Amino acid sequence: MTSLSAQWLDRDRRRLILEQSAIGDTVYGVLTTVCALIVPALVVAIAVAIFAAAWPAFSKLGLSIVTSSDWDVANGHFGAAPALFGTLVSSAIALIIATPLAIGVAIFLSEFSPSWLRQPVGFLVDLLAAIPSVVYGLWGIFVLIPLLREYVMPFFRDTLHLGATPLFSGPAYGPSMLAAGIILAIMALPYISAVSREVLMAVPRSQREAALALGATRWEMIRDAVVPYARSGIIGGIMLGLGRALGETMAVTMVIGNRPEISASLLAPGYTMASLIANEFSEATNDLHLSALMAVGAVLFLITLIVNAVARWLVWSVSRNRAR
Repeated sequence: MTSLSAQWLDRDRRRLILEQSAIGDTVYGVLTTVCALIVPALVVAIAVAIFAAAWPAFSKLGLSIVTSSDWDVANGHFGAAPALFGTLVSSAIALIIATPLAIGVAIFLSEFSPSWLRQPVGFLVDLLAAIPSVVYGLWGIFVLIPLLREYVMPFFRDTLHLGATPLFSGPAYGPSMLAAGIILAIMALPYISAVSREVLMAVPRSQREAALALGATRWEMIRDAVVPYARSGIIGGIMLGLGRALGETMAVTMVIGNRPEISASLLAPGYTMASLIANEFSEATNDLHLSALMAVGAVLFLITLIVNAVARWLVWSVSRNRAR
């Protein structure tokens, strides 16, 4: 009887442990589900708040918010076309500068770098993303702008005789669309480089070996086998960098010049949607002005959301192809 009682006690103990484990699994599953749902719920809550605050401006002004260039608070005119133009142009300049550098760094780290150098260089590149934007802005004011005003802009305009072209016409102010694009390029570079490096390292070894077996050189192997395989992921990284550039506020506000005019010249001051909101939000004195600024924020939110969604989809498509 003693042995039988011990067996029953041991069986009850195991059953209790299993029941407790099941309860723990259930609690853990509920907690992780709640945490996972909080993030999209926050995005939805932000979107609802922004669009609700922007609705009075949209209902009264319509599409003139993004098609008109007349921003006159006193007369109730709110046209953010120069800010939209400046956002797109400065981000395009940033991608033109940052993309070749970032992809070059990614190829070096994934294909050519010795193992002892890969981690320190990758860390230093990623460290660019950790620098506060106000520090970039201060560096732009005290280092970049004087350099552009005294050397780079005169070189383009006078030495290369590009001053007659629309892109480099006008006086060299220093604060300009070009300065904003360079700052954004530095800030977007680590994002593009990190994603590109990961997708390049995810390319199967068989791709490289097959290209080398067919007689390709190392560079031809990278150009014709590795990069095409990772193209979607690289494009996704570029678009993530674009999303970073679109929403940057402080650094751009400090170097772009904040002039609400559309100009073809890269040497002229400009405006972005983020800098427009940063400069005027604290000074909004009436409901329509505040709603117009929220409408600008809603347009910027929508553009950034679309860009990041497309980027994530491209990166996911590369991961799915790798799994196959």
